[in-house]
Amino acid sequence: MPSRVLAAGTAAVLLLGGLGYAVADAYDVVPGVLTVRPAPTPPPPFPDPPGAQDPATPPDDVLPALDESAPLPDRDALAAALAPLLADPALGPDVSASVVDVRTGEPLLASDAGTPREPASTVKLFTAAAAIDRLGGRRTLTTTVVPGASEEVVLVGSGDVLLGAGSGDPDAVRGRAGLADLAADTAAALAAQGRTSTAVRVDDSLFADDRMGPGWTRLDVDLGFVAPITSIAVDAGRTTDEPYAPRVADPALAAGAAFAEQLRAAGVTVVGDVTRGTAPPDAPVLAAVQSAPVTEIAGYLLRASDNTVAEAVARLVALDAGLPATFAGSARAVTETVAGLGVDVTGVTLTDGSGLSDGASVPAAALTDLLVTAAGDTHEHLRPVLTTLPVAGLSGTLLDRFSGDAAAGALGTARAKTGSLRGVTTLAGTVPSADGRLLAFAVLADDVPATEPARRAVDAVVAALAGCGCR
Repeated sequence: MPSRVLAAGTAAVLLLGGLGYAVADAYDVVPGVLTVRPAPTPPPPFPDPPGAQDPATPPDDVLPALDESAPLPDRDALAAALAPLLADPALGPDVSASVVDVRTGEPLLASDAGTPREPASTVKLFTAAAAIDRLGGRRTLTTTVVPGASEEVVLVGSGDVLLGAGSGDPDAVRGRAGLADLAADTAAALAAQGRTSTAVRVDDSLFADDRMGPGWTRLDVDLGFVAPITSIAVDAGRTTDEPYAPRVADPALAAGAAFAEQLRAAGVTVVGDVTRGTAPPDAPVLAAVQSAPVTEIAGYLLRASDNTVAEAVARLVALDAGLPATFAGSARAVTETVAGLGVDVTGVTLTDGSGLSDGASVPAAALTDLLVTAAGDTHEHLRPVLTTLPVAGLSGTLLDRFSGDAAAGALGTARAKTGSLRGVTTLAGTVPSADGRLLAFAVLADDVPATEPARRAVDAVVAALAGCGCR
């Protein structure tokens, strides 16, 4: 999380720890609202949870059928219905909204929709779409072990930062590839050579060395918002299964240490400390494990809003585009890839692949344009960008949203990507109208007084869309 997000309330965050973002956000609403005391400076809201468990897959992993005969909402009626909700003081003075009919691409509401605003984690929509388009949805990431220069093996990172420390789980995204399996195969390969001992090196040279994004601090790592970006990691650098578990300072070396531990368990003597090294060119592969396909990884990063995974995926997009695997390179590659899909990126400025860094700005219209593009017949391979989004009240970062009466109308039907930073609340996704018309929407507010009331206000906007015949 950028430094501006952590400037206030750090002690409160530390005390809350594993209680999670839902409890912590209560600190935004109780003082000054449920009491008569003046509201103090709000503590930092939490970013979307990075997902200690694989978030539940949406119950219906397809888009609802689009009824071409269903009537479109009337623009004037829709504007009249949404105007008071968008003017809710909980959203602050700087609010943009875009509503577009998914079937036709026809804009139905444009309230400052072309004004760039801070997007927070809705940036991940661009990253997921770029990854599926450029890398290919079926592509997997291969983590390998090769022989090193002398009596050593080299663990080579491929961008998979969701390795499992133990055996791989074929049904999971997190931990699909397991270091225990990799170590067992490596031990067998060494035994075939008559070797029972080895040194271990880690080659994480696939990505550049700029591991911390613009505005990130070590506190972001300690609080579990993100890990330093390397081309190999176990469980995105988490130290435990808690959503906001502290991340390790060096995920690549930590992965190497976990691999060495598994080698020992497989009967191999590991000599010396695990250090960095570079794999020899064209070295034969001793062992290899495969990640989940890119489509599943993209779905995971959207549901869990995992910042570390988003940054690793964005760097793979940069490499495929022939650009440096840096924050700047990945931001450029993602933007150019999305533009190549026909999305209007006028006003889009990305600074990373997750939305966590300082300096990003995106118009609401660009987000709805991307959503409509993903739903269209021309780019059917992008459909998972929509179908893997969290479902209101049921999965991912929307699990605890849309719970109030004002938002109940969209419960179970809206699918959307959340975004939260201090002073920023965003949401972009799709929702069917009362008449069966599928609508793409984006609401961006980047000067909100407090996070939890702003979230409820945005949810109410989406619920109004769900209940709108607006004719």
